[in-house]
Amino acid sequence: MYRFLLSRQWVILTLVALVLMPTMIELGFWQFHRHERRVAQNALIADNLRAEPVPMETLTGVGHTVPRADYWRRVTATGTFDTAHEVVVRRRTSADDRIGVHVLTPLVLEDGRTVLVNRGWVPAAADQKAYPDVPPAPRGEVTVTGRLKADETTDASGIKDLRGLPDRQVMLINSGQQEELLGREVLGGYLEQTGPEPAGGTPEPIPEPDHDSIGAHMAYAVQWWLFTAGVPVGWVILVRREKRDWQAAARAEGVAESPEPAAAVG
Repeated sequence: MYRFLLSRQWVILTLVALVLMPTMIELGFWQFHRHERRVAQNALIADNLRAEPVPMETLTGVGHTVPRADYWRRVTATGTFDTAHEVVVRRRTSADDRIGVHVLTPLVLEDGRTVLVNRGWVPAAADQKAYPDVPPAPRGEVTVTGRLKADETTDASGIKDLRGLPDRQVMLINSGQQEELLGREVLGGYLEQTGPEPAGGTPEPIPEPDHDSIGAHMAYAVQWWLFTAGVPVGWVILVRREKRDWQAAARAEGVAESPEPAAAVG
């Protein structure tokens, strides 16, 4: 009755089903782990944004790689802005998705070391080779508050580090690169400024990272697992349907082959 399962068509169909099930289970766990990472990241961001600010030099140093546990940690830095070595970071978006640049200004600490401060977003110049109109940084000694961020790299950000850019324009915020340009020690990572607020609201402060939404990863995980459960159910339904068709065909063949009854002789 189930000999049709040994046919080429059914063997292939069964093998495909057996391959699909573990694949979809794995895809479900992949989405589930992405959900877990998003939840953990949201908790990390929220905790670090709530923490009391600490001097940036207590969390990082020259050549230091900022660990993930310190991302978005509230920090302070006191020093004097070195506007002569200010650069802009190309292809950055504002809070409302306008394309422009970020203003990166070195802040020289009392001990001579430097902190990179991302002062915020401004529109790019009409001519991409020209330096945009950037509001001046405060003069004299200033205490800057902000969020600690790790150095940007192409591998981590996906941003290609282009060469041959116009003077004072860069693609990545990277303390190692800026240390070479400045010729003095630069603390690892950078400070994303939140205070003091800029005069006239420009450069536009960078908004807080999203730490409320969790995305649809959990829904996708459940969806993949439901698909997995649907494969054997669908296979059984197809088998039962095929069995009925074979039985119907067998009955029809039996009726066709059975002899007609002889006519009565009067």
